[in-house]
Amino acid sequence: MAKRTLIIGGVAGGATTAARLRRRDESMEIIMFEKGEYISYANCGLPYYIGDVIKSRDALLLQTPAAMKNKFNIDVRVSNEVVEILPDKKMVKVKNLKTGELYEEKYDNLVLATGSSPIRPQIPGIDADNIFTLWTVPDTDRIKTYIEQKSPQSAVVIGGGFIGLEMAENLHEAGIQVSLIEMQNQVLAPLDYEMANLLHENMRMNHINLVLGDGVKEFRSENGTTQITLSSGKTLKADMVLLSIGVRPNSQLAKEAGIQLNEKGGIVVNEFLQTSAKDIYAVGDVIEVDNYVLKNKTMIPLAGPANKQARILADNLAGDKKKYKGTMGSAVAKVFDLNAASVGMNEKQLKAIGQQKNKDYFTIIINQKSHAGYYPGATPLTLKMLFDKEGKILGGQIVGQDGVDKRIDTMATTMRLNGTIYDLAELELAYAPPFSSAKDPVNMLGFVAENVLNKLVSFIEWDELDNLLKDETKRDDYVVLDVTEEMERMVFSIPGSYHIPLGQVHKRINELDKNKLIVPYCAIGVRSYNAARVLMQNGFQKVAVLSGGTAFYKSMHHMDKKGSIELEVKKPADREEAGAIMSSKAIKVLDCCGLQCPGPIMKVHEAICEMKESEVLQVSATDMGFANDIDSWCKRTGNTLMKVERKNKENVVYIKKGSETCNTAINNNITELPQGKTLIVFSGDLDKVLASFIIANGAASMGRPVTMFFTFWGLNALRKENKVPVKKPFLDSMFGMMMPRGTKKLKLSKMNMAGMGTVMMKKVMKDKNVDSLEALMKQAMANGIKLVACTMSMDVMGITKEELIDGVEFAGVASYLGDAEESNVNLFI
Repeated sequence: MAKRTLIIGGVAGGATTAARLRRRDESMEIIMFEKGEYISYANCGLPYYIGDVIKSRDALLLQTPAAMKNKFNIDVRVSNEVVEILPDKKMVKVKNLKTGELYEEKYDNLVLATGSSPIRPQIPGIDADNIFTLWTVPDTDRIKTYIEQKSPQSAVVIGGGFIGLEMAENLHEAGIQVSLIEMQNQVLAPLDYEMANLLHENMRMNHINLVLGDGVKEFRSENGTTQITLSSGKTLKADMVLLSIGVRPNSQLAKEAGIQLNEKGGIVVNEFLQTSAKDIYAVGDVIEVDNYVLKNKTMIPLAGPANKQARILADNLAGDKKKYKGTMGSAVAKVFDLNAASVGMNEKQLKAIGQQKNKDYFTIIINQKSHAGYYPGATPLTLKMLFDKEGKILGGQIVGQDGVDKRIDTMATTMRLNGTIYDLAELELAYAPPFSSAKDPVNMLGFVAENVLNKLVSFIEWDELDNLLKDETKRDDYVVLDVTEEMERMVFSIPGSYHIPLGQVHKRINELDKNKLIVPYCAIGVRSYNAARVLMQNGFQKVAVLSGGTAFYKSMHHMDKKGSIELEVKKPADREEAGAIMSSKAIKVLDCCGLQCPGPIMKVHEAICEMKESEVLQVSATDMGFANDIDSWCKRTGNTLMKVERKNKENVVYIKKGSETCNTAINNNITELPQGKTLIVFSGDLDKVLASFIIANGAASMGRPVTMFFTFWGLNALRKENKVPVKKPFLDSMFGMMMPRGTKKLKLSKMNMAGMGTVMMKKVMKDKNVDSLEALMKQAMANGIKLVACTMSMDVMGITKEELIDGVEFAGVASYLGDAEESNVNLFI
């Protein structure tokens, strides 16, 4: 008698198990239950159907019940929910959701492919009609219909995982203003923060309002619009909301049947995909799997592993004894202009299990081109790899515009075959200029990792350098060495860096102190590595190259830029306007795509020098940071950046030549003039504190770094309005009682008139729409102005840290003087 296999769940794992099992055993009776109306649909394609990238809804439906019956003789029962499993009787109870009928079915083997469901937490107001999740075809239909009928102008996506990012992009492409809220400090959890930060930068360039490190407290809907209140107290309004917070395994049925689950609710299976119950198996999002790299247990809900598990299980049900050896979590996603991919472990995970403490792993970050730079269309790739002292590859992450998928697949293949960093270096990969370079980026990962293990190079990460630069006590212990060309230094330099172009390092090496740490940097890291090798072979023992170069470093600080350039992402029909931007002027076209630094800036300089005043140069480049770089260059050289736009994978800028000539040589000793502003707020008078904040906000609006140093009576402006219970000596407490507590208690320096003058001043300010002091202070902190309380004065005045408002920094005179040295304006108020 033929065996009977029942399968619960008809999407990836269930449908693949059924089809493969039929190909292995023609005689077996196979029944598949699916409580929804659809089976084997392309759930990974759902966001792209909403965004009209995929035009046909039918394209998402890979199989139908009728097709499964005709092709594979499989009994597919949609709208039939298995409500109970009876392992002792080898039976399931099923409910026909259309008729309400309850019936039972016997099995010889039972497969659980129940998948997972989106998390929908109990947040007030979450059940509003314009709040959606996206997981099934009916979910897609509801969202698509809502957009077509309601024409929403704004949307909030909650959650920065794969679906959240894909939906943000597709809603944006549909012409909707999109905000994305993520509780963590980054999107796309499989990436480490610095790699995800490349995505943050690009999303903001594409006008996405990105809110990180904040969660949702409450939804409140009114007249078709929803107000979202965040944990921080901030609020956003939107015409529609999409929840993409995460998923949980659909394991309740298994739990009620007494099948073993892990602490996250995942079904525990062995290497043959058997559960703790006899003749019951499980695959897909619902199961716990082995982490292939570290061999520990984990949950990885991805379509690729689910399909492979299903194939192995079907073969085992047909009589084989195949083992599922674990999951590496290989994944890739398109996020606006960039693609992001990962495999294996990330650094967050390694730190969480204590690897950092034992220093059992190394990391490298490199910048490469997707193919030969001289062939048109080459775009940047940023690659990160983690490996141990034996050369074992622990994980990898890649972000770029092109070629990301094949590089992560090459790394995944090498890891799966237990290859090492030495194998990456030796891989012989197909090469022709349109496809790669003679030394492929994954070869370069192997080369650099080998250099690290052989102690030919050491790296300092972007945040480690930042911490070093901030530490006043170590200023004499290191030199940050800029080895770029003079033209590049006009565009960007790390504050306080010493400039020796790479070509001059040999003859100027005596300018450097061998007893200090030397940190060479360049645009992407190649020239700084060459400089490091020169130094290390000439007796310099402490040399650490800036990892990723300034291209990466600038992206890590993209939120520091005031007035940074945002790309105008043009629709194809609008691009003709860009070509006629200066129709009355001659336009010269320059292609800098794929050029290595300092190539683009040098080419622009040469082209501008050959042009007449007011003529326009159109420049295209594939470097994502080119727009901001050329903006800085134009400001330094007297030229005008007219327009920035995005065409396919290129940034296109239009530059109008200024009146300055280009006949003189570039000054080899370019000095960065200090542009910061520092204000000492000594007074506690309302009018004087107001003036200080008006000046500070004005400077910040011009993109200048501003520090406000509050000392003695000025500290009262920073005090909290309500009394804070802190233990203080008697004299300190008495002193505090006599001083004004916060901005609302400050008085005018003249014409105070027992407080009447102050009231009149505030009334006039309100009538004339002048911001209050409280509003000006909020603007200052939002603009990145540093509010620094003098710790010495705090001790004298008897003021504690707890009594001052949030966001204030605490420092002494030395810190203030350090900022003052970087300033060209210093005011005492």
